[in-house]
Amino acid sequence: MASIPALPGERVLVLQGGGALGSYQAGVFAALDAAGYCPQAVAGISIGAINGAIIAGNPPERRRERLTQFWELVTSSPALAWLGGINEKGSNWAESLRHQMSAATTVLVGAPGFFQPRFPWWPAWWPGQNHLYDTAPLRDTLNDLVDWDLLNSGEVRLAVGAVNVETGNFRYFSTEHERLDVRHIMASGALPPGLPPVEIDGQWWWDGGLVSNTPLDHVLDDDEGGDLAIFQVDLFPARGSLPGSLSEVEERTADIRFSSRTRFTTDAQARLNGPREAWARLAARLPAELRDSAEAQLLDRAARGRRAVVAQLIYRDQPWQGAAKGREFSRATMALNWRRGEEDVAIMLERHGWAGLPDGPGVWSFDATANERK
Repeated sequence: MASIPALPGERVLVLQGGGALGSYQAGVFAALDAAGYCPQAVAGISIGAINGAIIAGNPPERRRERLTQFWELVTSSPALAWLGGINEKGSNWAESLRHQMSAATTVLVGAPGFFQPRFPWWPAWWPGQNHLYDTAPLRDTLNDLVDWDLLNSGEVRLAVGAVNVETGNFRYFSTEHERLDVRHIMASGALPPGLPPVEIDGQWWWDGGLVSNTPLDHVLDDDEGGDLAIFQVDLFPARGSLPGSLSEVEERTADIRFSSRTRFTTDAQARLNGPREAWARLAARLPAELRDSAEAQLLDRAARGRRAVVAQLIYRDQPWQGAAKGREFSRATMALNWRRGEEDVAIMLERHGWAGLPDGPGVWSFDATANERK
């Protein structure tokens, strides 16, 4: 595989939430890592937070190995083994049936090392019941796979998003400002009503995807440093076809909800590129006493006088997948998603989509695999 040429600025990996689809992110990272890419910062939501913690919490030579261990563990359920592998030359109907049966089995038995049904089972109206599954297995898995001292060392900065259950306020927990542990990662992935809220210092937290499933805003707003080279891995496409059935309606609404207006964010940032360029030209002509003034420095920060290139790698659904794609933890689908992630990185490297982008200040984004996937 070709290697990535020198990219300007800090390299950042942005990972959406999406449950079982996170194996696509793992494949993307594995291919980037093999090509010589090493992130200096990772921002993640939900499964993106879990993948991000494994990346940031291991030395470079062990990251792919640890990601492989995680995804092989959570897709090792004996209850799914009888479904067999994916027949890519088979009918969509047959694969859709296999996919739905696999997702239904996961709902019944859980995913090893991740979540398991609570016992005894109580009906939904039972007092005190606010979740369906126990996530103690995930706590043990993360503690086994993540070196928390290394994660907090700053070698790779990590930020994960969660929402406060009682106030509804959304926030990012970041190793830049505090020490993170297993609670913060689990809080970012505590999607109700399936998974329980997580307590951190007297406050209870749910999955950050309830408010924003794409941490791109955090990366662009929080970092006031130099240029950025951002690899954004989206698990839900913002664009899609008009649904032709109720199951397709369910899938399309999930895509729209969890894509978190990624395109809106990048388009809004692009509209600011003109004012950014105008300020850069004007600032270059200011005399030194004005250029160094507090007012000019304020405008510099507001205009973010830097260059941020956003390469979007977007998971493309298989024709047999439906709304259950985020909870389908079969080994066969995981392996396919992982391979698709690696293939999409190969497409991106071959196309060099960033080569023709402007080199001035601003936020410039492109779909790294546009028109390459159906």
